[in-house]
Amino acid sequence: MRTTPSNSPAGRRRWRRIGSAVTATAALLLTGLTTAAHADTARASTPKVTWTRSCALPRHQDEMACDALRVTGGRTAFQQQHGISAQAADATSPSGYGPADLRAAYGLTSASASNGAGRTIAIVDAYDDPNAESDLAAYRSHYGLPACTTANGCFKKVGQTGSTTSLPAPNSGWAAEISLDLDMASAVCPNCHILLVEAKSATMTNLGTAVNEAVSLGARYVSNSYGGAESSSDTAYDSAYFNHPGVAITVSAGDGGYGAEYPAASRYVTSVGGTRLTASSTTRGWTESVWSTSSTEGTGSGCSAYDAKPAWQTDTGCARRTIADVSAVADPATGVSVYDTYGADGQGWATYGGTSASAPIIASVYALAGTPSSGSYPARFPYANTSALNDVTSGSNGTCTTGYLCTARTGYDGPTGWGTPQGLGAFTG
Repeated sequence: MRTTPSNSPAGRRRWRRIGSAVTATAALLLTGLTTAAHADTARASTPKVTWTRSCALPRHQDEMACDALRVTGGRTAFQQQHGISAQAADATSPSGYGPADLRAAYGLTSASASNGAGRTIAIVDAYDDPNAESDLAAYRSHYGLPACTTANGCFKKVGQTGSTTSLPAPNSGWAAEISLDLDMASAVCPNCHILLVEAKSATMTNLGTAVNEAVSLGARYVSNSYGGAESSSDTAYDSAYFNHPGVAITVSAGDGGYGAEYPAASRYVTSVGGTRLTASSTTRGWTESVWSTSSTEGTGSGCSAYDAKPAWQTDTGCARRTIADVSAVADPATGVSVYDTYGADGQGWATYGGTSASAPIIASVYALAGTPSSGSYPARFPYANTSALNDVTSGSNGTCTTGYLCTARTGYDGPTGWGTPQGLGAFTG
């Protein structure tokens, strides 16, 4: 697959496609507005919702965008399942999946009650969220999770150099991303400690520096919910920021449908795709399919143009790194509840989707599963334990010449990797 820098004409067109809605007009595409109606009319069971991107699109080759999508209207799957009308939902109550839903869906009910104590999940994002700790407290209190505060040693917020006082400038879009990440880590691993590392800007250089700082501060699980266009600099970024043996590093696969992004394309990370998750009458109680709204909206997947294929990845459709490895819920129509109060859009409870939700979920499953051995690359763990995953076999995220790279099938496929967690077995060494 051919990729282009985000500051080239082709690159700009790709990022506009990622940020636009399926019903958006040409005028919206030209101005970069990203709020529009999304409807999956092909699947009547998918609730019709509207949503918008939280973060600005990248303007430069080195710049990243967060992958958080905030629901702005319509009726989510959670509301349908609980008999809540779209009109009744507001910022005073949750309207998406909560911790109990996620733990049940992914076979974590017993594991999350006892595991994770003393383990630290690092959340790496750009800019500062001034309300991060208080918003986190509100989310955890509502769902009956143990307090996670600076005072009790569970929560810590630092800048990319490790300072607790020298923090970057606030940014409301990235603050929403931070709230999403913190809440998903709390939902899946409520006994884990959380380290928030805020980069001073959304460049790969600064975000990568924040990843290194997270590892130097002792985090063995690092979640990254952002991405940008691939470039020839990616292999250098790999060596400088992501080659951390013994550390589980997860990265969002992207929200633009079929097509590779970095750092999801890094061979040192677990690339996390996205699904549509709905309650069902099956033995599991849930069903999943590929998250896709259109050919340019949905979970990312594809072949890296630059990163070498890791030894444990043996699919034949990509000569280099294939995205993704595993997946979790990401469809905004079946989205998760988040509490955020910073900025114009931070009015309290909201529903979010995007692979920004799936990346911290998977990082937290790694944390529940136990500390990776020194020298190991946790991205390979699911490849050795595929039977401990829910195989996602329906849906696609675009059109490609090698079908499995954009269409789900039995076994490995690009949009969902080997599948979604079914307990912890696929995430241990």
